[in-house]
Amino acid sequence: MLTTAPRGTKDILPQEIENWRYVEAAMRRICAQFGYKEIRTPVFEHTELFKRGIGDTTDVVEKEMYTFTDRGERSITLRPENTASAVRAFCEHKMYAEPAPTKLYYIGPMFRYDRPQAGRYRQFHQFGIEALGVDSPAIDAEAILLAVTILKELGLKDLHLKINSVGCPNCRPQHRAKLQDYFRPHLEGMCSDCKSRFERNPLRLLDCKVPHDHEIAAGAPSLEECLCEECREHFEGVKKLLTAAGVDFEVDNTLVRGLDYYTKTAFEIQYVPLGAQSAVCGGGRYDGLVKEIGGQDVSGIGFAMGMERILLALESQNLLPEHKDGIDAFIVCPNQDNLEAAFKTAIALRQAGLKTEFDFLARSMKAQMKQAGRLNAKFAVIFGDDELARGAVTLKNMAESTQTEIPVDDIVTILQTEVQKYE
Repeated sequence: MLTTAPRGTKDILPQEIENWRYVEAAMRRICAQFGYKEIRTPVFEHTELFKRGIGDTTDVVEKEMYTFTDRGERSITLRPENTASAVRAFCEHKMYAEPAPTKLYYIGPMFRYDRPQAGRYRQFHQFGIEALGVDSPAIDAEAILLAVTILKELGLKDLHLKINSVGCPNCRPQHRAKLQDYFRPHLEGMCSDCKSRFERNPLRLLDCKVPHDHEIAAGAPSLEECLCEECREHFEGVKKLLTAAGVDFEVDNTLVRGLDYYTKTAFEIQYVPLGAQSAVCGGGRYDGLVKEIGGQDVSGIGFAMGMERILLALESQNLLPEHKDGIDAFIVCPNQDNLEAAFKTAIALRQAGLKTEFDFLARSMKAQMKQAGRLNAKFAVIFGDDELARGAVTLKNMAESTQTEIPVDDIVTILQTEVQKYE
C-alpha cells in the first residue's frame, strides 16, 4: 500500500505542527531555566549498546526493538529510547571532563515494535533529560521538579506523581532471593515471560502486565524492607526535598519501571484523565549505566515524556492554544502579461520579511481574491492593467474591505508599515 503509512506510524500534518511547536517551545524554555542544553543523537546505534544499557530481560530488548544487519554485517538498532544514546555520547566526547553535572535534553523520534493504540505508535517522539555526574538526592528532586513544572506549565492539573527506590547492587540480592521465594509457588500458573525471567531478573516479574500475574505481584515482598542504609538515606533525601518544593507524591513500592539500568530513585507521573494509559512521564536514577557501556563510574538520572501522549492529553482538555495561521500579502495578477512584475514583487516582499503568496494557476480575479481569503491574507496587492499603466497597484485591506492605490515603487515600504499595525 504505497499510499498508506506503515502501521504504527502517522504523518504530522501542517495544521498539527503548530501544536508540536507550542509544546516543544515550553519544554525548551523551561530546560533553559534549569540549565539543560540540547543534544541530538543518531536515530540508530549498535545493537549491543541497547542490550547492555537497557537490559536483555526487558520487553524493549526482547520484543520491541527494530534491529537489522547493515551492509557491513553490523547489527544496528533504531533507538527505542534515548538515555543509552545520550550516555554513549557523554562517554565518546569526554563530556565528563567538564564541571559536573552535565545537563542534557533531547526531543526526537524513537522506535518500538509495539501494539499501536491511542497516543502510542511504533515511531513515536520523546522529550527527555539526562543529568550526569552528581550523586546527590537534590539532582533527583530537581529532575522530578523539572518534569512537573513542564506539565503544569502546559496546563495539566490532575497529575499524580509516584516514586520508589529500586535499590542498588548492594541491597538487591536480598530482595531478589525474597522475590524468588515468593513467586516460586505461583510460577507454574504464570506467563512464559515471567517464567523465563524468574532466574534471570525476578524484579521484572513486578512489571508484568498480565492481569493474573499482576495480581500475584501485588503481594510480593517490598524492596523498601531490603534497602541498604545508603539507598534508604538517599530516598529520604529525595522525599524531603520534594516536600520542601511543595510537590505532592505517593510512594509506590511496586514501581520498578521497564528498564534494567535504574538504581535508587524511580518515578512516574500520571495524568489521571487519560485513564488506563495515564503515564505521561517516567524516569529514574541509573548510577551503573555509564560504566556498563564502557565509560567511567559516573552516576546519572533522567526521564522521558511521550510527546504524542502529552498532545493527546492537552487536546482532550482543550488546553492547546488557537493558532492564527495566515500570510501578510497575496499578489493578485489576473493578466498573465503582468506576471513578471508580480513575481518580482513577491520576491521583494519576501526579502523584506513579509509572508507572501501569489497565484500559480492563472485563475480569474474573483478566484484569486477567494484564494487570498482562504490563506487569511492581511492584504491583497492587485496588479490591474489600468493601475499599472499609471505606475500603481491596488492595495486592499482584507479585514476592513478597504482599498487604495499605491505606487509600484513603494509597495514594500508601504506594506511593511501596514503589516506592523497588526503586530
